[in-house]
Amino acid sequence: MTVNTLDIKTRRRMAAILRVLRDAESSIGSERIAHALALTGITLSERAVRNYLAQMDTLGWTRNLGRRGRQLTEKGFAELESALVVDKVGFIAAKVDELSYQMDFDVATRRGKVILNISTVDATDASKALQIMGHVYKARLGMGRLLIVADAGYPIGDFRVPEGKVGIGTVCSVSLNGILLHANIALASRFGGLLELEQGRPGRFTQIINYDGSSLDPLEIFIRSHMTSVMQAARTGNGALGASFREAPAAALPEVRRLIREADKLGMGGVLAVGSPDQPLLDIPVTVGRVGMIVCGGLNPVSAVVEAGIHVDSAAMSALCDYSLLREYREAVQQHR
Repeated sequence: MTVNTLDIKTRRRMAAILRVLRDAESSIGSERIAHALALTGITLSERAVRNYLAQMDTLGWTRNLGRRGRQLTEKGFAELESALVVDKVGFIAAKVDELSYQMDFDVATRRGKVILNISTVDATDASKALQIMGHVYKARLGMGRLLIVADAGYPIGDFRVPEGKVGIGTVCSVSLNGILLHANIALASRFGGLLELEQGRPGRFTQIINYDGSSLDPLEIFIRSHMTSVMQAARTGNGALGASFREAPAAALPEVRRLIREADKLGMGGVLAVGSPDQPLLDIPVTVGRVGMIVCGGLNPVSAVVEAGIHVDSAAMSALCDYSLLREYREAVQQHR
C-alpha cells in the first residue's frame, strides 16, 4: 500500500484521524477517536476507525501500543504537514489569527511573548549574514530593530538550533496584530505581496498572495523564488521587498496610530503607511468602515541574505519568544563579527 493508491475520501478521513492523534494529550484508542471525529462532523464507527488505523500502521504513520491505543510516528507528523494541500488553503490566515491570540506582549509593561520568524544559516556564514541584515535594519525595512541570535544547541522559543548552524529569530509582522488585539483592536490581514519602493517610499504592489488562499507564507514564496531586491532597496531606496496589507477599524484609528508609535519605540515598528478611512491605499480598495495599513515583512533582512547567495532555511511565524530575550541588531552584529 502506498499513499498514491489511496482515494481522496480515504485520505481525508485518515488526515482527520491523524489530527485527532496529534491533538491528543496521550495515545488513544478507536473509541475516543470516533468520538472526537463525531464532534467535528465526521461520523465513523469504531470498526471503521480501526480499519483506517491498521492501514496507517502499515504506512508507518501510527504506532500500535496495544490496549493503550495509537500514537503518531515522526512519519505520521510529516504526512499531516503535507497531506491534502487543498484542505490547507487558508492555513496561513488561520495561523495569523491563532498566533495573534496566543501572543501576550503588553506594550505598557514591556513584558510578554512576541511572534518570531526563525532562520538558520551555517555557522561559517553567520557573521556575514548578520552584517547584511544590519544594513536592512538600518534602512528601516525590517520589522523594527530587534532580533535574537542563538548558537547550535540553544533554543529560540520551542525551536532548538541544529549542530553547525546559527539560529536567527526576527520579529514577525504578525506581532503587530497581537499588540493591537491585546488592546481589543482586531486587524484583518488581507495579503502579503511584493512592494516596490521608490526613492524610499512605498510605490505599488507588483505581486500579491491572499492569506486566506494560501498554505504557505507569501514572503517565503517570494524569497525562494528570488523575486526580492531588498538590499538594493536598502542602499538606493529603490527595490522590491516583502510587505503585507492589513485593515483596521476606522473608529479605532487614533488608538491604532498611538500603538504603532509605541511599538516603534519598543523596537517593533515596521508600518510603512496608514491610509484614510474608507479610502484606497496604493490603489488597494479598503472595506467600508476600515482603514488600510502596509507593514514591512519581518523576513526582509533574511531576503537580503538570500540575495547575497548565502543559503538560509527560514520559516515564518515559527515561535513565540519572550520580548526580554531580543537584542538590538547592532549588538548582534557586533557580537558575531
